[in-house]
Amino acid sequence: MKVLIVGLGSIARKHVDALFSINKDVEIYALRSNSNKKNVDGVTNIYKLNNSKLIFDFAIISSPTHLHFKFIEKLTMLEIPLFIEKPTLHTLEKVDYLTSIIEKKSIVTYIACNLRFHPCILFLKNKIQEKKLKVNEVNVYCGSYLPDWRPDQDFKTTYSANANMGGGVHLDLFHELDYTTWLFGQPIKSNSFLRSSSTLNITSFDYANYTLEYSNFTANIILNYYRKQPKREIEIVLENNTWTVDLINNNIKNDTGECLFKSDDFQLKDTYKLQLLYFFDCLKNKHKPMNSFKDSLDNLKICLQNEE
Repeated sequence: MKVLIVGLGSIARKHVDALFSINKDVEIYALRSNSNKKNVDGVTNIYKLNNSKLIFDFAIISSPTHLHFKFIEKLTMLEIPLFIEKPTLHTLEKVDYLTSIIEKKSIVTYIACNLRFHPCILFLKNKIQEKKLKVNEVNVYCGSYLPDWRPDQDFKTTYSANANMGGGVHLDLFHELDYTTWLFGQPIKSNSFLRSSSTLNITSFDYANYTLEYSNFTANIILNYYRKQPKREIEIVLENNTWTVDLINNNIKNDTGECLFKSDDFQLKDTYKLQLLYFFDCLKNKHKPMNSFKDSLDNLKICLQNEE
C-alpha cells in the first residue's frame, strides 16, 4: 500500500502512527514544499506531484485548512481517493466547482472527523437509534487552551490563531458540530455567533456559539480557545433524566451520578486507527464512506454562515 500525505504537522503524524500500527509495510510519502522541512521516520519526502511515477492507493490531506482547496483540486484531477482532515474547507467560495469535479471523476472522499469513533459517541448513536430517546435539550461544550495545543511553538504563529490561514475555533473544533448533527440529524434552522475578544489577542475567532433548532428540541454548542482546564462535554436533557457525556474521561452519567457507560482503556489516539480501518474497508469493498465531501457541506454551511 502506498499513501500520500499532504501536510506533515501534529495531526498528520497521528495518521502516520495509525497507518504503521495497521500495516508496518505501508509506504508513506509526504508532499513537502522544500527540502528544509524536518524528516519523519518511515516517511519518504517528495516535492512534486505531476512528475511522480508513484501510484497512490489514497491521499491524506492534512495541510492547514486554507490550502485544502488547492490540494483537493490537484488530487482529484489525478483521480486519487481522498481522506481529508476536517474541516473540509475554510470558505464556501467555488465549492460547487469542487463538488462537480469530484462527482465527475467519481472520487471517493471521506472527511476525517475522528470523534465519530469515540466510544461514548458510538454508545449515544446506538441508544438514540434503538431507544428513540425523547430529547428536550442538548448542550455541547468544548473549551481548551490554544497555547497548550502545540507547546513547542509560539501559538500566535500557528494557523489556528490566524484568520488568513483558515484558523479559528469554529474550524478547529468542527468536531462538535459534526457529531451533534451525526447523532441528531441536520437541524431545521441554525444560528451562529462568532467572536474574537479574549486575552489571547488573536485574529481568528476564539469563541463560537451555535443554536441548532430541531422539531422537538434545541441544541446549543459553545466552543472556545481560552479555557485553561479543558472541558469537552455533552448534556442531553431527556424527558425524565439528564445524561452528561464526558469525552475527556470517557464516561456517561445520569443526573443521579449513576455511570451508564465507561471506557477505561480507550485513548483518543485509538480513533485515528479506527477511522483509517473504516476508510480501508470502504475502499476495499467499494462502499461510499459516510461524511463524503458533499455530505460535509451541510455542516460547513452552518459553520461559515456568518462569514460569507
